[in-house]
Amino acid sequence: MVWKITKIGNPKLKNPILISGLPGVGNVGKIALDFMVDKLKAKKFIEISSYEFPHCVFINEKNIVELPTIELFYKNFKNHSLIFLGGDVQPLDERACYEFCDTVLDVFKGYKGKEIVTLGGIALEKIPKKPEVFCTGTDQKTIKKYSFKSKNANELVGPIIGVSGLLTGLAKRRNIPAVTILAESFGHPNYLGIKGARRLLDLLNKTLKLKINTDELKGEIEDIENEIKDKLTKTKTISQHSDTSYIG
Repeated sequence: MVWKITKIGNPKLKNPILISGLPGVGNVGKIALDFMVDKLKAKKFIEISSYEFPHCVFINEKNIVELPTIELFYKNFKNHSLIFLGGDVQPLDERACYEFCDTVLDVFKGYKGKEIVTLGGIALEKIPKKPEVFCTGTDQKTIKKYSFKSKNANELVGPIIGVSGLLTGLAKRRNIPAVTILAESFGHPNYLGIKGARRLLDLLNKTLKLKINTDELKGEIEDIENEIKDKLTKTKTISQHSDTSYIG
């Protein structure tokens, strides 16, 4: 089996909404998702592993190696549940990405999922002072729901690459309402788009009434950006082979 699904728990979910945030441009989606999982104290209930993930291991704080996995967490609210899809990797190639997204949608359907939100970044050639947020999706009603202080993504040039785009596209095929929300970030592999991540969190806070205090994330912005700028002055600018139009 290409995708190994390990269930750690079997929670009772109500009208679940899936939020996905995996590594990508500026890691804005991953930063935002990890912050939500931590602050909401979401509980892990599924692990996904595969030979289609990068051939590496990660070393944790206890100096123990761990294989790449993508995990699902949940948090129950009064009228709905949130499922968070996060991890340190994405599938390696195009076919694997399709298969992975279909696998996630199968799991989501099994829990009678109602809606999907994917988070990602847009690479710019310079660090944005105030990152813009763009939204697209499967239908106008869902787009409107998540368009708080965001622009239409059709103003962008280029496709949305990776899980952040494909999961929404395949959800449309299954008649599952879905949106992709993208925040601008700097297109350098060492850059962490914390400002963009906070813009995503502000939008989700407003739309889903999460009541998350993002002040802690705000406090990290200046320190991390100064550290990154210092590193960039000691290295060359983005390689000519870098694709700064990449989205995802």
